[in-house]
Amino acid sequence: MSHSPAELGPLLLKARAYGFSEKGSTLEIFEPISDSPKILIMGSIHGDESLSTVLLSECLRSIQADELKSAVILAVNPDGVLAGTRCNSNGVDLNRNYPTNNWSPEPVYYRNRSGTPQNIALSPGESAGSESETKALIKLIQNLRPRLVVSIHGFLACIDDPDASPIAHDIAIRSDLEMVPDVGYDTPGSFGSWCKEQAIPIITYELPSMGMVELKQIHLPILKDLITGHYHQKLI
Repeated sequence: MSHSPAELGPLLLKARAYGFSEKGSTLEIFEPISDSPKILIMGSIHGDESLSTVLLSECLRSIQADELKSAVILAVNPDGVLAGTRCNSNGVDLNRNYPTNNWSPEPVYYRNRSGTPQNIALSPGESAGSESETKALIKLIQNLRPRLVVSIHGFLACIDDPDASPIAHDIAIRSDLEMVPDVGYDTPGSFGSWCKEQAIPIITYELPSMGMVELKQIHLPILKDLITGHYHQKLI
């Protein structure tokens, strides 16, 4: 992918607010200027996976407004990004807060790096769907009615799609990442579980653990194609 000097400067595309975080940060979405978006792409539901925000930002900075064909949320969890935490400002793992049939009030445990114990506890929320960020995203998706959601995470190095869709298959080939039907462990109250219950196709794009230069070389072309409508013809 070629880079222009504009990509190193400010993000000039205009976003609109779709809600506010628990701490009062504006939740923003970038949308096509004409057609309704068929694909919603989102980053940083976990604040400590903010490389997704950096990659999506650079993609947006590399295009003109009329080239944007998908909806893009740079950070679903802006407070977590600013604090460098997986959780939001209430200590809630937003990716375990969705009102699903499998939501659980039990603490959520995770590890912050490979090879360490999975013993860092976070809350799934006082109740399912309790957090402002969760409520706002649910309302937004119900209004947008996207035909596909792509949620970018780190760093399990896989393309998770239970439907094994043509888009996921192509992304897996281009990124040299394994395509899997799930991440291999239970995810009660996850955004992916909620999408499945709403019959909304979702691809969870798990970035690999590597340096930013390598991540950009491999993944920016794929994300730019997602943003500019290259994959629309593959939607089922």
